[in-house]
Amino acid sequence: MFNIRQAKIKDIPALLALLSQVLEVHAVIRPDLFISGTRKYTEDELKEIVTDRNRPVFVAEEDGEVLGYCFCILQRVEQSNMKRDSMTLYVDDLCVDEKRRGQHIGQQLTDFVTAFAREIGCYDITLNVWEGNDPALAFYRRNGFTTRKTVMEKIL
Repeated sequence: MFNIRQAKIKDIPALLALLSQVLEVHAVIRPDLFISGTRKYTEDELKEIVTDRNRPVFVAEEDGEVLGYCFCILQRVEQSNMKRDSMTLYVDDLCVDEKRRGQHIGQQLTDFVTAFAREIGCYDITLNVWEGNDPALAFYRRNGFTTRKTVMEKIL
């Protein structure tokens, strides 16, 4: 069993390494959009994110080693003419170290985040999966996620 906890500033080097792994997955799928060798966030951005209560980041660790993470964003929708008041937990990014995949770390992170969202009164959890990232899509479907909407593109 791995320990799951809120990320801290001391976790930033491990988060940066894992962010690099995620970026490479996306760069292979969509080299027209993603630049290999880069990351989604900088070290300075991560310092802000891990201290922002509306952007919780959870890490899975074992013996002090970060094995995976889940970046989240709390999104509040205020009632309007067409939408009900609600709170969503958006999963901005989820990654398990490529050397540790297959050990149910992603499952434990997902279960933890689901319990967290329920506890704070969220209506749902949302996320995006890039077309072509079939392992991620299958993982989320196994965990009860369904398609809410489809974003389409026409490259010019």
